[in-house]
Amino acid sequence: MSLNPNGYKLSDRTGKLTSYDLLPTTVTAGAETREFLLKVVDVLLDFVKATNDRNEKVLDFHHPEDMKRLLDLDVPDRALPLQQLIEDCATTLKYQVKTGHPHFFNQLSCGLDLISMAGEWLTATANTNMFTYEIAPVFILMENVVLTKMREIIGWSGGDSILAPGGSISNLYAFLAARHKMFPNYKEHGSVGLPGTLVMFTSDQCHYSIKSCAAVCGLGTDHCIVVPSDEHGKMITSELERLILERKAKGDIPFFVNATAGTTVLGAFDDINAIADICQKYNCWMHIDAAWGGGLMMSRKHRHPRFTGVERADSVTWNPHKLMGALLQCSTIHFKEDGLLISCNQMSAEYLFMTDKQYDISYDTGDKVIQCGRHNDIFKLWLQWRAKGTEGFEQQQDHLMELVQYQLKRIREQSDRFHLIMEPELVNVSFWYVPKRLRGVPHDAKKEVELGKICPIIKGRMMQKGTLMVGYQPDDRRPNFFRSIISSAAVTEADVDFMLDEIHRLGDDL
Repeated sequence: MSLNPNGYKLSDRTGKLTSYDLLPTTVTAGAETREFLLKVVDVLLDFVKATNDRNEKVLDFHHPEDMKRLLDLDVPDRALPLQQLIEDCATTLKYQVKTGHPHFFNQLSCGLDLISMAGEWLTATANTNMFTYEIAPVFILMENVVLTKMREIIGWSGGDSILAPGGSISNLYAFLAARHKMFPNYKEHGSVGLPGTLVMFTSDQCHYSIKSCAAVCGLGTDHCIVVPSDEHGKMITSELERLILERKAKGDIPFFVNATAGTTVLGAFDDINAIADICQKYNCWMHIDAAWGGGLMMSRKHRHPRFTGVERADSVTWNPHKLMGALLQCSTIHFKEDGLLISCNQMSAEYLFMTDKQYDISYDTGDKVIQCGRHNDIFKLWLQWRAKGTEGFEQQQDHLMELVQYQLKRIREQSDRFHLIMEPELVNVSFWYVPKRLRGVPHDAKKEVELGKICPIIKGRMMQKGTLMVGYQPDDRRPNFFRSIISSAAVTEADVDFMLDEIHRLGDDL
């Protein structure tokens, strides 16, 4: 069922009211407030139903200028009636991409976990900040319990963690802590107190946020040294050591190495133990960006060899809103050493972080982070973990990986139509679609160029039809190719078959 903005009618009386006629402005408006909110819930539940209906489109695509004509986006000077607000809610979801749809294979973060969603509803209702125990006591304690559990899964018995607004900021926290650990005076004196030029290292397949750390924190992107990767997207560790020695010979100070556990495009895992050996040898901080692949740490079947040696890292980014299926956003950063977060980021604002409070102020998290206001991202994860259990998360990871194997099997069975680029380590499957005119043509660089031209055409048709979403992109070695992502618990083998069949229907004549 498609959402009909005109299908959600409030009573005549309530529909003509405005927000000023509801709680808290009008204290006697309990019944009207309830009617309004229940009607909003009707809209939300219909969207949930549509999201899980395979006969529904994934999206109703319109170009930006056309979309502007379909929507009333004006912010008025006078309050609009409640009935209009209900219609606004339904219209908004009518044209929103259903990222939880079983035919959405486009992004690393997809799916619609209903328990996590319920947690987000409660979080919005509680509407509190996460900087002190004083105003978020239950949520602060939840955060401690869940983050301690995650550090135990990494393999640490102590340490510290925080939830951050996305993996990019989590990686930034790691950079800041690494620099503070090695040069604690930087916090007060800045770069003038450094004995030389700091340099950091990451693979050419890393997430762009690693290079962004160098730009944001004053290192400069020229001092973020990019290490080549092999054909499978893994960092070449011999090149890492060579580049460290090269920069040391120039008088620079290598201090930070990022290993990626699940690259964005190919889903590759760098060799953690080999990188840890090099970091230990040259006294570098080792960070693991496991924002994407971190969920596999919960699988006994798939944890090794991908995460062998993870406990040797100094810091780990891990995003539950990706493989674990928590709702956006839910990103964590973990440190092996306790006390670094507070030492690095503390500003001791006396109007918030007084030292003479009546409770244990170690539970105040606000002075450990670079934000002041921090959104409550813990409850939806805590509730989801209670609903699934650690065993349930493990089963979910194993099931996603089984679906990938099924997709590989179906691609091989249709080798005339699809060309698998490589065996995946994660749920990223990279492939080309081969249209009728190119079947039987020997596979070479010239053919790859042609296959690359086809990807955006099929994606354009896909968007217009609205039945499927799969991403495409080039990389350093190849022109455009499709990259499907299976990270939604809603996906079945039949949905994988639909994806391949629909790509074939959309591209066979090209």
